[in-house]
Amino acid sequence: MGSTMWAARWHGRRDVRVERVPVPHAAPGEVVLRVRWCGICGTDVEEYREGPTVIPVDRPNPITGQRAPVTLGHEFAGTVAEVGAGVDGLAEGDRVAPDVCLFCGTCRYCRRHEYALCESWATIGFHGDGGLAEYARVPAALCQPLPDAIGEDEAALIETTEVAVRAIRHGAVRLGDTVAVVGDGAVGLIVAQVARAAGATRVVLLGHRPGRLAVGRRLGVDAALDSADPSWRAGLDGLTDGIGADVAIECGGTAGAIRDSIASTRKGGRIVLLAVTSAPIPVDTWPIVAGERTLVGSVQHHFDEDLPTAIDLIASGRVDVRSLITRRITLERVVEDGLEGRGAGADDIKVLVATGPDA
Repeated sequence: MGSTMWAARWHGRRDVRVERVPVPHAAPGEVVLRVRWCGICGTDVEEYREGPTVIPVDRPNPITGQRAPVTLGHEFAGTVAEVGAGVDGLAEGDRVAPDVCLFCGTCRYCRRHEYALCESWATIGFHGDGGLAEYARVPAALCQPLPDAIGEDEAALIETTEVAVRAIRHGAVRLGDTVAVVGDGAVGLIVAQVARAAGATRVVLLGHRPGRLAVGRRLGVDAALDSADPSWRAGLDGLTDGIGADVAIECGGTAGAIRDSIASTRKGGRIVLLAVTSAPIPVDTWPIVAGERTLVGSVQHHFDEDLPTAIDLIASGRVDVRSLITRRITLERVVEDGLEGRGAGADDIKVLVATGPDA
């Protein structure tokens, strides 16, 4: 490792700079990863265009001790380049995926194994320096080894798969359920596959971009319906004897996606809100009350539950993430071609950023 590296640093709204910063070093209990690929998430784009939403600006995060400017990027894995004191079981050269959700370990929620609800929660890439850089420093205890079956590029989508696993858990998807996935982005297309792996008999994808719906069909959904076409409900009714899905997972982050999620479920059904929105959205609660539907949020994921499951789903081929990679760009072009979306088509799904010359 050299003494400095390139990193994409968030300084403020529409102010992300690719600049030289010191290479991090592993503190006790930590490892430094050499990052090859890092994905761009919709939340990264929101933070660039509309933030700060979660990035700390006025005061440092209590877990990371950092505030803006911070290095973006939470969709990454890497190879261990440096091992901190007291770390057992990891060595230089090991390929690992880190869980990027940090927790204090001492608050009431952490003591109840509800790490995602930690009172001082943090996410690498927002509250602390992330993977849009050549190297990233992560807690060793949150890392899982990567099998050879997962490629370097596929590893960048493990975190997204964790998000999907967590959402399916919150939806309590059971063998025989019909699951409606509302949103045809990378998260939605992975959620659809995880739902099938969890035992869903029918998986219906709702979206409005033909190319993405076609990808959903290739990935095995039972129906891919155009949510812009009012007849989508009739198509869903035809698959569910007219009553609707048992579970809906909302991955769109819009008022329309939330309405469609509620409308797609049967009475007594379960709705998981997954997408991050930057502004309040009005919701008609009467269908929830009258239909005794359950509405639940899903945020983050657990290193000891969701990360191992996500790795296994990708390694075993039950979740195909490579089909979702539609563009690859360089770190120096992360703003223009990534966060600004120049060069993106309507059916662009997942953009990966090469963080170093040997990616």
